[in-house]
Amino acid sequence: MESQYSPDRIETKWQEYWDQQKTFRADQHSSKDKFYLLEMFPYPSGRIHMGHVRNYAIGDVVARFKRMQGYNVLHPMGWDAFGMPAENAAIEHGIHPAKWTYENIDNMRKQLQRIGLSYDWEREFATCDPAYYRWEQLIFLKMLERGLAYKKTSSVNWCEDCQTVLANEQVEDGRCWRCSQTVAQKQLEQWFFKITDYADELLEGTDKLSGWPERVLAMQRNWIGKSYGCEIIFPVADRKEQIKVFTTRPDTLFGATFMSLAPEHPLVDALVTNEQRSQVEAFISEVARQEKTDRVSGEVEKKGVFTGSYCINPADGRSLPVYLANFVLMDYGTGAVMAVPAHDQRDFEFARQYDLPVIVVIQPEGEELHAPSMTEAHAGSGVLVNSGAFDGLDNETAKDRIATFLAGQDSGRQTLNYRLRDWGVSRQRYWGTPIPVIYCDQCGTVPVPEQQLPVLLPTDVELTGAGGSPLARHQSFVKVDCPTCGKPARRETDTFDTFVESSWYFARYACPQHDEAPLDRDAVNYWLPVDQYIGGIEHAVMHLLYARFFTKVLRDLGLLDVDEPFTNLLTQGMVCKETQRCSEHGWLYPEQVIEGKCSTCGRTVEAGRTEKMSKSKKNVIDPNQLIDTYGADTARLFSLFAAPPEKDLEWNEQGVEGCARFLGRVWRAVSDSLDDLKQAGTMSESSSEAAMELRRKTHQTIKKVTEDIDGRFHFNTAIAAVMELVNAIYALPERRREATVLKEALEAVVRLLNPFVPHICEELWQALGHQQSVEASGWPSWNEEALKSDIINLVVQVNGKVRGKIQVAATAERTLIEQEALNEANVQRYIEGKQVRKVIVVAGRLVNVVVS
Repeated sequence: MESQYSPDRIETKWQEYWDQQKTFRADQHSSKDKFYLLEMFPYPSGRIHMGHVRNYAIGDVVARFKRMQGYNVLHPMGWDAFGMPAENAAIEHGIHPAKWTYENIDNMRKQLQRIGLSYDWEREFATCDPAYYRWEQLIFLKMLERGLAYKKTSSVNWCEDCQTVLANEQVEDGRCWRCSQTVAQKQLEQWFFKITDYADELLEGTDKLSGWPERVLAMQRNWIGKSYGCEIIFPVADRKEQIKVFTTRPDTLFGATFMSLAPEHPLVDALVTNEQRSQVEAFISEVARQEKTDRVSGEVEKKGVFTGSYCINPADGRSLPVYLANFVLMDYGTGAVMAVPAHDQRDFEFARQYDLPVIVVIQPEGEELHAPSMTEAHAGSGVLVNSGAFDGLDNETAKDRIATFLAGQDSGRQTLNYRLRDWGVSRQRYWGTPIPVIYCDQCGTVPVPEQQLPVLLPTDVELTGAGGSPLARHQSFVKVDCPTCGKPARRETDTFDTFVESSWYFARYACPQHDEAPLDRDAVNYWLPVDQYIGGIEHAVMHLLYARFFTKVLRDLGLLDVDEPFTNLLTQGMVCKETQRCSEHGWLYPEQVIEGKCSTCGRTVEAGRTEKMSKSKKNVIDPNQLIDTYGADTARLFSLFAAPPEKDLEWNEQGVEGCARFLGRVWRAVSDSLDDLKQAGTMSESSSEAAMELRRKTHQTIKKVTEDIDGRFHFNTAIAAVMELVNAIYALPERRREATVLKEALEAVVRLLNPFVPHICEELWQALGHQQSVEASGWPSWNEEALKSDIINLVVQVNGKVRGKIQVAATAERTLIEQEALNEANVQRYIEGKQVRKVIVVAGRLVNVVVS
């Protein structure tokens, strides 16, 4: 064994070994208990970043740990390969999206393999493979048969200059990413999935997902947004239009003083007067630049614009001005809100901003509110005032009474509402799964026959950035015979939202080569649900909700028998680093800063905030450079040790170097002990106290690391515990004489570290004389007897303040403990000349001497 740790040599060696031996191949027919571990699969952008390293290292720890525990582990990897960046690259660099995508996949696969991740690469697939999206098209057709897929007119982002629909990601500051023209809202026919049919089941399911973070479950419950209330109709003054609102507070109806509409509301065009049109259009453009999450966050300034129209309050006939407001979304309720400033904080802030009336209609018990002096809305309970015949009612009773009153005059009704809206899956771009539908003038909308699947994405499409969908200009794709009547027809040229591909990929991993159906039911039922899923919280109400919906659809289509896709969910934190900026050259990469100065101009660099690593801020670390310098195991160890998985990790160069030094210490601990270990035999009663203490430390460490990893994911404290054990090994005197306990400790270190740093552990395990892989050696177990100590340490206090420590036998009598405490040298200083009133012994913890 070499005396120096050389990560480059051993990491290449063991990665080749794992590949040749198919070490991580999953076997459906194993007699072991299964464990399905999955991280959210990546988009093949071309290069991995430290966020990838951290995310996949976290998953790899769990996968390797479970294998060592004796589980049959499925740990697959693939590629979320469709999407807009490939089209951008095609337009910018003149390279076909497929070529760009597959080259990136090849590059990223090599990078992931270099980290030593224990994937079953035989299950790999990309979602842009026809062998994958063929089955997605079939699932769509089955959903179409059941009424779960349909087409309707919807509001979209529209660029008039490019004559195309834009995804939200393609809208930058309210302008088209291609031509920089202002984006408008337009009504177009779009395909939808009827996720609302599963709203109740999705909501009820959140109460059963005990292995999910409560924060994610709360976000999903809020997004589904089930609420009981009242639908109220507000006629528009001097027009035929009506505005429908949904409210959970009909008791506040008499306090409504204006109407707020979402800028995307379909009635906007009809309600805007000529005098207000320019202001309204400017406001809509401004709101289009805001993220939806920002608009409803409560932190953004409430802004709006008057449409010029009024609606009528059905309760008392008052005219209410109709405004557009930036905090109202079409995604929730009806896209219209009756504004009651006295009893809703958002409405209150808006009313104060635009000098609109505030009418108190609910007085809280024991108080008397006066609108002019109110500094915030009263959203609680109370008794109705200023509400006509309903004055004096408590507000809960008034909800039903007012709803009944509205129903009697055909102005409203009690109803159940969901915030959740059906999922719009149409995308007007090339690089996506073709929607398998044909339009015939005689037969209407015709599904593509199953035997004609997949509808292949043509490879000879020209991507120029010009307006319109590239597929719509590809005549050999568009023109097709109707499968029903045989007459000329045209194909659908929309492609699926890429969230469709990621909503069922985890099930396909169970049977990636199955070619008779989307899923092999036996294989899927064996592996699903995923036992541990790992990914970012930013997917809480998109991918994770869609995956739950798709799983229920696949169940109802008879393709699998599970209700939920993921039993346990871990949402990992981000990797962050300090930003650096030059006043002349802007943000700088770390390698552009030399001794605190810009390498280009020599100016002193300004240190900025610590933020999520991003190319835009240039505060990124290239994993390849990190591995070149320190090795993959060091990169893994730092990403796992620097912070708990669910917390953000702050990059620290000294921390990386510290991890590298620790692995060097582990290496030397083994290499320097090999001659001593030849003396190892069996543990004897004559072993020294130091040896017995090391054995105790070994078993304590095994217990702690096991508990820290298993379900708790306290990787940082688990690693710290192993570090302490390594220190104890170095402190052991007479190593040759204590070879038996030394060997046990060293082998424990190697096995406990294996999930974290597998390359060095495989090499050290072999050096310790084992022929099989360390992964095959199994997870170590602790001995309860070995955890017990013959000697215990006790703190000694004098009048409650720590003054010393003593060591006594675990079986020592109370009188002996008291005497040892009183005889401790430092304690003697504090009791000399004083009267000992009593000595309190807290078993196993401390002694308190009370003096006066």
